[in-house]
Amino acid sequence: MAVAASVMVGMADLQVSDRPIIYSCLGLGSCIGLLAYDPTSRVSAMVHIMLPEAFKDKPVDKPGKFADTGLPALAEGMAKLGADMSKVVVAYAGGAQVFRAGNADPSSTSRLDVGARNSVAVEKWLREARWRVVAFDVGGGTGRTMIADLTTGVVKVKTIHKGEQQLCSLRV
Repeated sequence: MAVAASVMVGMADLQVSDRPIIYSCLGLGSCIGLLAYDPTSRVSAMVHIMLPEAFKDKPVDKPGKFADTGLPALAEGMAKLGADMSKVVVAYAGGAQVFRAGNADPSSTSRLDVGARNSVAVEKWLREARWRVVAFDVGGGTGRTMIADLTTGVVKVKTIHKGEQQLCSLRV
């Protein structure tokens, strides 16, 4: 049996694989780490989204940086490796509110709440793509690390307050 490669998915990064792999996405404050997996072809991908949408007047050098460019690029990369896009399942984490302006109400969504805006953009895109969301862990004020072991299908989320917990199994 082949040993799984470990891949760090850094900010604005996008990784796609058709092999056994362990993805790690560190530093998910307002960012979203999203893992997509086709259980039939075993093609997987992970993206570390920083912002909801690309800037209209600037070229996009790293598609993974934005939800509106990273998710289509993730889908395209998976399809190129033979994924059946109708079978893709998804887990994601992050989207915390890490920046607050003064006495801002923590329950309100503002332009500064990049985490909530990222979550909304990801949810909208996934709904339109009709991908099945197996699990998610978003919001709050705590950063996360997301680890997806595609040799077992187990996705875990780690926080300072709760430690490491299993989010889901993608072997559905």
